[in-house]
Amino acid sequence: MTGPHRPWALLPAAAWIFLAFAFAYFLSALLRAVTATLAPVFSAELGLGAADLGLLAGAYFLGFACLQLPLGQALDRFGPRRTLLALLAVAVLGCGLFALAGSLAGLIAARALIGAGVAACLMAPLTLFRSLFSPAAQLRAHSWLLMTGSLGMLASTLPVQWLLPVLGWRGLFWTVAALLALGMLALALAVPRDAPPSSATVAAAPAPGYAAIVRHPLFVAMAPLGFWLYGGMIAVQALWAGPWLTRVAGQTAGEAAQGLFIVNLAMLCTFAAWGAVMPRLVRRGWTAPRIMRRGIPLALGLLALNIALGPQAGALHWAAWCVACTAVSVSQPAVGAAFPAAQAGRALSAFNLVIFSGVFTVQWGVGLTVDALRALGLGEVDAFRGAMGALLLLCAVSFAWFLQRMRAIDAAADNGR
Repeated sequence: MTGPHRPWALLPAAAWIFLAFAFAYFLSALLRAVTATLAPVFSAELGLGAADLGLLAGAYFLGFACLQLPLGQALDRFGPRRTLLALLAVAVLGCGLFALAGSLAGLIAARALIGAGVAACLMAPLTLFRSLFSPAAQLRAHSWLLMTGSLGMLASTLPVQWLLPVLGWRGLFWTVAALLALGMLALALAVPRDAPPSSATVAAAPAPGYAAIVRHPLFVAMAPLGFWLYGGMIAVQALWAGPWLTRVAGQTAGEAAQGLFIVNLAMLCTFAAWGAVMPRLVRRGWTAPRIMRRGIPLALGLLALNIALGPQAGALHWAAWCVACTAVSVSQPAVGAAFPAAQAGRALSAFNLVIFSGVFTVQWGVGLTVDALRALGLGEVDAFRGAMGALLLLCAVSFAWFLQRMRAIDAAADNGR
């Protein structure tokens, strides 16, 4: 029954489904990035060094990454709705434990639990969209989901800074726990119940293991860029942009929060634009590899520029780099589209494992590198520049690998015609 007296009937069911998923992803992105804003608080309250901050922030991604392979199997077996609701309950628990933690070890354990709990917030909707939408519509929905993630990261900057004096960081996490529970209710109401695959479908198309997925030529070509460039971009956006602004550019915590707001606002606008233009790009023959070939060199050049500028590289410079890095975001739906719908959950989760393993590695690795270079006698500015220089080198090698493997894929496709 959909009479006019029911306000939710004014939007199609697909829109409510998208909005329910988007709200959950918004909260997961806020939780991902909030440590960049809270880093000065944790440093002052707990005396954390760069490596400790990197480990604390990276624990989210460690928990997130550890869930990806079982998550893929759960998505394909139990469906996106049940899988996401079960995991969000874990995220609620993790937020409560983080708010109660009294030591670095407790914070790390709770943050890993949060990461595990939100592990399906992007994969669940992408798996559902893979079976419902055309490839162009999948790219649009993916871009707009990432836009809501950027909105969550935006909320983790100045709004969090404004709420800190009122709620404290512990109160913030209790608030997010309550919002996650509200998101679970929205998902339960908006998303249709999962329909398990029929036995005939399973018998007709037995799903391969993960080994077959990770050996796929497109997966092999894109995985290093997913690890180092995509993972590195998220690591900088979610953590290291903040310490760069305070410890390299010499800004106050409030100024750095404003800078992070600019970075995340730029990302929000970029993903909104990607979602708007993606169907037209696809119609004009712009495939995901072509977008990556054109966009990634700009990202590499901007990272080199930021390293060269050092203290002069402010929020606008890092926003420009993050925006350029969004060219690699099309790799994720491209990998999902390369497999049948019945295998999409595993394919997407396997690639997500690559990305977020990269985020954890870069977040902790930058902190370890900064501390190691400081121990060798370098100043803080040069230590940060050295750590980012190592990231640039790894991204450049990954791009060269991608170009070489895509040439082989294109040659094989030409020979098969």
